[in-house]
Amino acid sequence: MTDGLRWQEVFGGADPSLLTKENTDGQSIDDLRQRYVRATPEESRRALMPFLWNHVVPEGEIYGNRKKGSEAYVTNGLNFSYPGYSETLTGHPDGRIKSNDNVPNPNVTVLEWLNAEWKKSDPSMHDQTAAFGAWEVIGGVVNQQRCGFVVNVGYDPLTSIPVTPRLELLNRLKAETPRLWEDETFDAPTFNTAMEYLKAEKPRLLFLSLGETDDWAHAGRYGFYLDAAHRVDQYLEELWKFVQADPEYRGHTTLIFLPDHGRGDAPTEWKTHGEKVPDSKYIFLAAMGAGIPARGELGARTPAVTQSQVAATIARLFGKDWNRETPQAGKPLAEIQ
Repeated sequence: MTDGLRWQEVFGGADPSLLTKENTDGQSIDDLRQRYVRATPEESRRALMPFLWNHVVPEGEIYGNRKKGSEAYVTNGLNFSYPGYSETLTGHPDGRIKSNDNVPNPNVTVLEWLNAEWKKSDPSMHDQTAAFGAWEVIGGVVNQQRCGFVVNVGYDPLTSIPVTPRLELLNRLKAETPRLWEDETFDAPTFNTAMEYLKAEKPRLLFLSLGETDDWAHAGRYGFYLDAAHRVDQYLEELWKFVQADPEYRGHTTLIFLPDHGRGDAPTEWKTHGEKVPDSKYIFLAAMGAGIPARGELGARTPAVTQSQVAATIARLFGKDWNRETPQAGKPLAEIQ
């Protein structure tokens, strides 16, 4: 997941009307246009997120292009982060979750449930689930105190695996780099720490939340927001190349990619989201890999999908029934095998 990335950029690429002096804070507008703006929306979105459009979509599927009649949205009605992450991982909204306060989620997530199910089947099995987040509140979302698997968020060092020189450097960078956001790191140390864990421990289920797309948008820095989205695409590619090169993962791994909420429209509401920005409920949802049909970009003939369907979809991909455990959760995506 990447926080607050708009469906508008995912499907249409960079918005030239937002590449202004006010929104770029000293970045070269000409350079940004050269990197991200093309003659058509289809070309622009490939420039912004080439792996998504050259590999994920043609080999899998993507929902949420409202201009083509496809809708994907959150159901919690709040359209901000904690409720969105919780809805994604539990399959339902919860009226008790109405702020971004870092408090333990009272709900069990599909991550926690699957990890417990696997341990039941083999008590000797070590943790098969792990969660990484740039934002420290992800620890609350997955209930780090109770969940029973490795959680690494914010500026916390990763100490649960042997410390290699690379991991030692990542831990030092988290500790020593000046903090632009007190409760959230840049995406790079979070992603690279997650990759170190993935290579060392080979979990069956990895959850990763990145945050810069939301932070730069709130700051009104559209150029940095585009750069962050482009880096997320590069991270998706690096992650996918690793799992496809690894015999334990190749051929039976699935990638699901979405945000926690959307944002408003240009010229100003793109910076924000929430109840007062109703259109910020709209998101995108992409998937590829094992169990995902190669249906590409979906349009008006496809029923709307919701964020609340993700948890049950994850469980179904592992042959489990999340709706039996949590009846109020959304149903799995219908075509998932």
